[in-house]
Amino acid sequence: MPRESHRRVALLSLATAVPPHILQQEEAKALARALFGLRMRLFEQLEPVFDNAGIARRHIVRPVEWYHGDHGWKARNHVYLEAAEALYVEAARGALDRAGIEAGEVDCLVTVSTTGIATPSLEARVAGKMGFRADAERVPLFGLGCAGGVSGLATAARLAAARENTTILFVTVELCSTSIRLDKLSKANIVATALFGDGAAACLLRSGESEGLAKIEGGGELLWPDSLGIMGWEVEDPGLGVIFDRAIPPFVEEHMAEAVERILGKTGIDRDRIGRFTCHPGGAKVIAALEASLELAEGTLDHERGVLRDFGNMSAPTVLFVLERLLQAGMPARTLLLALGPGFTVSGLSLARA
Repeated sequence: MPRESHRRVALLSLATAVPPHILQQEEAKALARALFGLRMRLFEQLEPVFDNAGIARRHIVRPVEWYHGDHGWKARNHVYLEAAEALYVEAARGALDRAGIEAGEVDCLVTVSTTGIATPSLEARVAGKMGFRADAERVPLFGLGCAGGVSGLATAARLAAARENTTILFVTVELCSTSIRLDKLSKANIVATALFGDGAAACLLRSGESEGLAKIEGGGELLWPDSLGIMGWEVEDPGLGVIFDRAIPPFVEEHMAEAVERILGKTGIDRDRIGRFTCHPGGAKVIAALEASLELAEGTLDHERGVLRDFGNMSAPTVLFVLERLLQAGMPARTLLLALGPGFTVSGLSLARA
């Protein structure tokens, strides 16, 4: 049986948002070919990654013509701030409306974003537009990458559990397309161009609540030693440079099962009580590696493949897009959210159906 947290924390609502511009995978391949192909002999060797990524389309914050331009830090971050604020508001209002809660009732705002710099942070920048209280606590989190959807939700749940009748809004916004470096010739950048899109997700939590979509039970994180070079950002003059090692799928296949056992050990939940794993779909090969490591039948992670197909890898919000589909389809008695991110790390969080 799970170890009960001090206070019950309910997931009251979940909402997602994407920017208006849609990039078909064939368009992404043509863009990469135009910008990389004439300058990099290896492009033809790596071009099949666009066909094998399991992605049909993704949403991006600017028309495709913008990505042909030469953009430095200032221009990229200007686009990030403008688009991230808009997506924050759309996702947050969606979560509030679905829960029937006013913005002024929110006690604490937890925000996860790693694809741009916002100081003041995003929740402060939109506070007036949203109608947040002046005394609402703010907890912006940076550097979590793809794991941020689970790590951020877990942080929000711990904060909610610390005080009775506390309402917390968790929002994660990632605009990967503003950080993709089409000027830098590297295998990682070609893979990133094939995989990443933009999106946002918001969750509303409340402690002491027995209703809602699910009860958040608890979870854990695991940081593998000497793995900093697997995933992350390099800070460079024109913008962020992606670190995306080809060793990720075999690493996941070798180590994920043990990591899950250790996370479940912290919660006191036996694996056979998990009705479904709800995973961040980092890519088609990562999904296959997760199924192999967790001894799941091929095709089990169907919602993950569906989200990857329709939205690409949006970093932190992506796992919450998967959870949204699971909730719509009918959540089992218990699911374990899982996401991998820079560190190299895995985050897990158990949710029980309300």
